[in-house]
This record gives sequence, C-alpha cells and structure tokens, in this order.
Amino acid sequence: MNKIVVIDGQGGKMGGAIISALKKAFPGQPLYGIGTNSIATAAMLKAGADYGATGENPVVAACRDADVVIGPLGIVIADSLLGEVTPAMACAVGSSRAYKMLIPVNRCNHWVAGTENLPLGEYIRQVVDKLTEWQSENTMK
Repeated sequence: MNKIVVIDGQGGKMGGAIISALKKAFPGQPLYGIGTNSIATAAMLKAGADYGATGENPVVAACRDADVVIGPLGIVIADSLLGEVTPAMACAVGSSRAYKMLIPVNRCNHWVAGTENLPLGEYIRQVVDKLTEWQSENTMK
C-alpha cells in the first residue's frame, strides 16, 4: 500500500473533504491526516483518516517516506495559510520524493496561472481521478 498523506490547516475543511472522498474511492487504503493545527487534524480524523498528528514535526516526518502528499497549494509556500505553514513545513513538502497533488486555492496572496476557479468539490474529484491514474501507473512498475 502507498503512504498517502493529506496536509491541511485552518479549520481542516479541505483536508476533511479530501479524506472523505479518498475513503470512498479507495476503501482500505490507510490515510494520514496531518494538520498544521489541532482543529484541522480533528476534522481529518472525523472524516476517516486512519492516522493523525499536528504541527511542524509531523509534517516533516510524514513527508520523509510519503508516496503521495495532497493538500492546498499553500503547503509548499512558507508562511501561507495565515502563517500556519512554517518554512520547515514548506521545505519538507517541496523536497519530499512524494508525488504532490496540490489544490490551487487562489487566496493568501498567491494565484496560479492556468487554473480555473472551480468549486472545491471539483478539485477533489480531480485529485481522486489523478490518484487512481497514479496508483494504476505505479502498481505496474
């Protein structure tokens, strides 16, 4: 099984929605919900994450051996999510060998060219579809 890590902050709404969708699409796949704060972690655990932890060190540790990291674009930008993402967290995600699935949330002083302003549910559907494709490609290796 692949190690899939979902990272979120603030109230954990996005992370919880991602966990919930992944649990439906991939029953039996263990999911790690790592929050930049305890509220986000609790939301992901409530949504079905198998493992949960909070803060900078859990983000750094989880990214070391993750196969896939999923979260808002801000998890690779220091001081994003209203300052919840530390430089060490952004570096850990960015330098991880994991396949990164970043959801473009055009807030917090960043905008991603080429993206559409879609509802969160559509972005999550795209993540599930891409993870299905990624797992299929990486199972054959």
